[in-house]
Amino acid sequence: MIQEYPHGHHESVLRGHRWRTVSNSAAYLLGSLRPDMVILDVGCGPGSITVDLASMVPQGKVIGLDTTSDPFEEGLKLAAERSVANVSFEVGDAKQIPFPDKTFDMVHAHQVLQYLNEGDRLQAIREMRRVAKSGGLVCMREADQGTVTFYPELNGLNEFVNLYCEVARASGGEPNAGRRLHTWAKEAGFLAADISATAGTWCYNSPAERSWWSGVWVDRIEQSNWRDTTITGRHATQNDLDRLADAWRAWGSSEDAWYAIVHGEVLCQVR
Repeated sequence: MIQEYPHGHHESVLRGHRWRTVSNSAAYLLGSLRPDMVILDVGCGPGSITVDLASMVPQGKVIGLDTTSDPFEEGLKLAAERSVANVSFEVGDAKQIPFPDKTFDMVHAHQVLQYLNEGDRLQAIREMRRVAKSGGLVCMREADQGTVTFYPELNGLNEFVNLYCEVARASGGEPNAGRRLHTWAKEAGFLAADISATAGTWCYNSPAERSWWSGVWVDRIEQSNWRDTTITGRHATQNDLDRLADAWRAWGSSEDAWYAIVHGEVLCQVR
């Protein structure tokens, strides 16, 4: 059975996802790209990274894989707008990737494993390794909510981060995935010598970035699947969420606002 993305595909969720590009969310793999690579992008969402990767391998191709076709229309539209023809999208499960062994030169996953329970995430990594060619790479990046830092230091944002982690763990996920990513790769069968572990960041400070990032979270708190999960799971009340949305509005309206989060990254060589 395919596990659905717990945050759903509300417009506010896709708005956050479509901002992602190779340069701001997968720069750690740029030095490993070749123009003729065949790449699988696991958990591709609306395909902004998928299409970006395809533009960088003009003699190769990129396939985006996700649990539902709901966001694929955005990816296909983006590909058409950028005249990128070597990209396609398929429905599939990271735990049972629907491709033969040793199909891809690179398998990429961005913000996928943190939403899976322990057994499923290790199975997903093993599947990514299975479909990668010998000499190929499995590339994974995960956020680490325990590294979130921001200014002004609003109590409401501290409460939000704690609530986000509580809700994630209640569904079997691990919100502090970034710091654990290299160990998960080893548990899934990669040798330590074949794992290159680094870190990247997202940082929001400019007026446009503050407005966009705070708006994404206000709308997700008020309208997305995360809101419903949080209330039905008795993690917070509607009044609690209203207060947290107001905290995001206050942060976004401050001219001194600054927000950063660290991500763990691994490049895993396939033998």
